[in-house]
Amino acid sequence: MTRRPIPGSPFNKPAPAPEPVKEFSVHDRVTHDRHGLGRVIGTEADSVLVDFGTTKYRISAPYAKLTKL
Repeated sequence: MTRRPIPGSPFNKPAPAPEPVKEFSVHDRVTHDRHGLGRVIGTEADSVLVDFGTTKYRISAPYAKLTKL
């Protein structure tokens, strides 16, 4: 048996809406918290391939540390 929520309780808050997934396209300039500045060289459904100069990394969604410039 589940308990009925008490009206006015601070614990009855609705769940926050999920953040929209970031979208990247080829040739976008990006920065990553660990790898630094780079350029998107490929995109897939759930990941992007980024060239950071010396290395290339495939970064998976939700792209928490990747920011478009």
